[in-house]
Amino acid sequence: MTWTTPEVQRPDRTYTADERTALETALDFQRATFLHKCGGLNGEQLVMRPVGRSTLSLLGLARHLAGVERWWFRNHLDGEKDLPWIFFTEDNLEGDFDDGTAESARGDFEIYEREVAAARAAAARHSLDDTFRRPKGQVQDLRCLFLYMTEEYARHNGHADLVREHIDGRTGD
Repeated sequence: MTWTTPEVQRPDRTYTADERTALETALDFQRATFLHKCGGLNGEQLVMRPVGRSTLSLLGLARHLAGVERWWFRNHLDGEKDLPWIFFTEDNLEGDFDDGTAESARGDFEIYEREVAAARAAAARHSLDDTFRRPKGQVQDLRCLFLYMTEEYARHNGHADLVREHIDGRTGD
């Protein structure tokens, strides 16, 4: 039997909440939206690159987002500087988008889910006012990291929507 990504029901949106809950649930909604856009697809579909000359695939986006979760929440916010990159190297900076295969899809999505869980755990150890240094030296707090990551997911969810529509016609918000 061929593995397919699970169908994900997104949580209800939060319309009133304290600041931390609003930030966490906005990001979690975007994370769930990405998984929703991948739901029900098999490895062969996840590696399809149907949008013109673009190298974007849903699997590539999952691999990229796993790395982004690790980079910001674990490497920077939590200070785990020695964690290696997951799907790319200095010699292969596009490995997250270029090297995923239909056969690696299940394991790659498991890594994505583990990195999201680890990012949530890292965030839970910090207050919204806790700061870290970005790669170019700017100081950022957790509050702004939540906003940045929500923007990152929203941008990539737009990409995922286009890719999914080209794969099987499924569209949605």
